[in-house]
Amino acid sequence: MTLVSTPPVPFARLRAGWASAHAPVAGVPRWARIAAMAVPFTVLPAGLWRIAAFAFHLPILSGNGLDTEAAGGDLPGWVPLEAYVVLLSIVSEVVAFTAVGLVAGWGEVFPRWVPGLRGRRVPITVAVVPGLAGAAILTPMWTASVVNCLVFQKNIQGRPLPDDFPIHFHDWQGVLGAVAYAPLLAWGPLLAAVTLAYWRRRTRAS
Repeated sequence: MTLVSTPPVPFARLRAGWASAHAPVAGVPRWARIAAMAVPFTVLPAGLWRIAAFAFHLPILSGNGLDTEAAGGDLPGWVPLEAYVVLLSIVSEVVAFTAVGLVAGWGEVFPRWVPGLRGRRVPITVAVVPGLAGAAILTPMWTASVVNCLVFQKNIQGRPLPDDFPIHFHDWQGVLGAVAYAPLLAWGPLLAAVTLAYWRRRTRAS
């Protein structure tokens, strides 16, 4: 008799939920699926770099790196920098993951866990307006941030960066930070392309 091992129920449910969340609906172009799946990965490197540098305090910052006060910016004193960095990275990743909904079923029909809306069709504007607005904000914001930082050594307000700013091309730690943040340049353009593909598909079907 052959024994066939089956994965534990929680793991099987997690895997099924993951597959369902990523499964594209009929009519999605292959390029749109690839672009949507790529969006979370444009955000992931920066999030992992922040967590490694400011939550786990790994030695990936040049010299002494930014001190806690400078890295925390305008954070209230009662908010731990480590908790803020982890929360910021998780929220950014969740927001980026919504791009997958523009090619998956839960972006066209509200899933079961949405109270009062489960099973109903998602209005086109509910997905398209935030998608295009997000792309319109993210594209110039990250372009200005990355270009100002790496090319002009200034922040987005045009002020010179501090000498201990951790993203630069002077050593491997600075290059690592630059490599982690560079993919964010693609977030806005990819989101715009996937949103327009969603709009075309939904309007043609309606």
